Amino acid sequence: MNVKTFRAKTMRQALEQVRRELGPDASVLQSRELHGGLLGRWVFGRRVEVSASASVNVPSRLPAAFQEAAAIQPAHLEADYRSRYRDDFRHQVSDQLDELQAMVEKLCQRTADTPQHDLPESMFHVFTDMIEADVEEPIARSLIDRVRANSVSHDLSDPVLVKARVAQLLEDQIEVTGPITAVPGKCRVVALVGPTGVGKTTTIAKLAANLRLREKRRVGLITVDTYRVAAVEQLRTYADIIDLPMEVVATPREMRQAIERMADLDLVLMDTAGRSPRDEVKIQELKSMLAEAKPDDVQLVLSSTAGAKSLAVTAERFAEVGTTALLLTKLDETASLGHLISLIRQCQLPVSYLTDGQNVPDDIQTAECRRLAYMMLGIEK
Repeated sequence: MNVKTFRAKTMRQALEQVRRELGPDASVLQSRELHGGLLGRWVFGRRVEVSASASVNVPSRLPAAFQEAAAIQPAHLEADYRSRYRDDFRHQVSDQLDELQAMVEKLCQRTADTPQHDLPESMFHVFTDMIEADVEEPIARSLIDRVRANSVSHDLSDPVLVKARVAQLLEDQIEVTGPITAVPGKCRVVALVGPTGVGKTTTIAKLAANLRLREKRRVGLITVDTYRVAAVEQLRTYADIIDLPMEVVATPREMRQAIERMADLDLVLMDTAGRSPRDEVKIQELKSMLAEAKPDDVQLVLSSTAGAKSLAVTAERFAEVGTTALLLTKLDETASLGHLISLIRQCQLPVSYLTDGQNVPDDIQTAECRRLAYMMLGIEK
């Protein structure tokens, strides 16, 4: 039995191929659509397959409607196919179109209900500058609105004056601790905590070098970061260079003993292992270790390169260990600092120090309200 298969985009084209190659008396044995369903037709295009033979005389297996349409009026067959597929498509996407229309209507209504700010050009420029500095839009809008409400009209025409007023408002919201100081007759313990990779060990070295070499304080170092051998060796190298006593502890009991051995010093700086804010077990281990050390300050070290949401979540989780201040690192590694505004507002911790490089003992400064406000707004000062 000589059977041939023909493929085409439409049934009419397939039947025309059958007639051309096998003659008008050929029998259609089988027909099928290759890519069934709406998705298949959408991705691969519509294709039909017809099996026919000139040597076998059997009733055609092509549906009667197709035979009649192909023999008498093939144009009607094609129109029927198109109409059926069009109706099928409309039926399947009608619900999606209704949902999309509802979303558009809701968006238009929300836009209509949102109060429009008729900002002077100078204020609009300051607003856009804050957005470019990564200040979150609600915060930027709030600051602009407060400046506008508390200023006379002629003051709002000068963008420099507007930005200075915004900086003043922001400055009033920032709290700082000042530098770490020693208390006469008492050993002050300061612990640095935070996630991995934020620069705690390097920051400890900067603080120790400045307190020992420039302020002539008797300083000791304790490291709990036994998870990273390199971290212990790094801090030990700094301790040897600066000539500082150093203790490595791994348990709460060792922590208590190390604190007792350094009780005659002015300051003890404690370097802790980086902890993921999502690791509840490690956070509790850190909490137990700090309970034995009884630090006077627990400074949360955060990298300014992290996103606003990540910083907020990290600050919230580390609050469990009793954080008392915020130390911001890597200011030199980010193009903008506006996202730090929401962090300072949410965690409500005073800022102690800022670091902007790897050089020890340099590249660390005591945080100042005005300078930090200008930096977060992207104002050179």
